[in-house]
Amino acid sequence: MIRPPAVAGRFYPSHPRELSRQIDEYTSAATKKLPARGCVVPHAGYPYSGHVAGAVYSSLEIPARCILLGPRHYPQGQPMAILTEGSFATPFGEAQIDSALARELARICPLLREDAVAHEREHSLEVQLPFLQRLARDFRFVPVVLGTDRYPAIEELGRAVAQVVAGQKEPVLVIASSDMNHYESDAITRVKDHKAIARILALDPRGLYDTVRNEGISMCGYAATVAMLVAVRKLGAKEATLVRYATSGDVTGDLDQVVGYAGIVLR
Repeated sequence: MIRPPAVAGRFYPSHPRELSRQIDEYTSAATKKLPARGCVVPHAGYPYSGHVAGAVYSSLEIPARCILLGPRHYPQGQPMAILTEGSFATPFGEAQIDSALARELARICPLLREDAVAHEREHSLEVQLPFLQRLARDFRFVPVVLGTDRYPAIEELGRAVAQVVAGQKEPVLVIASSDMNHYESDAITRVKDHKAIARILALDPRGLYDTVRNEGISMCGYAATVAMLVAVRKLGAKEATLVRYATSGDVTGDLDQVVGYAGIVLR
């Protein structure tokens, strides 16, 4: 199965040359590249959040294998959906699914269901792929999107991710794709976002889950981020760093209704 692009030409350029130019611009900062257990990256259109995602990816030694966890924005499909074979097409060509890693994750976490419908229109993972293709060629990945808000299920996934990663000889990066608070003022969004960011920096998955829900933070990928936190803690992560934070208002100048974006690396 080849999953065609759903948002090329809208969220990011559909022409390979322009796409390369944009990604090179977002990742041009000269930073020391270090390995990491996991990261949080946004998934809005590149003009809005590409500089935040680029700051994260340019700080990492990106391994050849990644597990991508993101939200399912649309109601169609399974609440915990994985694909275990095939590829995702982008303007750079096909990004191959790591079938062996994906099948092992699906075996260990039976809550996951093979489901192309949940992935068909979803952009949260797709927008990460051109960055990874540009910076870590020949990489393979496992795609998982989540439509569940049940903590036990999210925690079970995180534990399964940790078990699978721990069993690999090669390093595996766990990527949580999430934007932060949506469509409130810049001032309110920054306050809400930093409450959530504080729990991520504290490596506190349950605290993030409770904070998002109790504070009314519309962080679309909080389940993916919670699962990633569960996984990296079990894998031995000791610290998290906020690489960059921004809102859409920084780009548009409209501070009445913004979306927040956080780039965080966990080691």
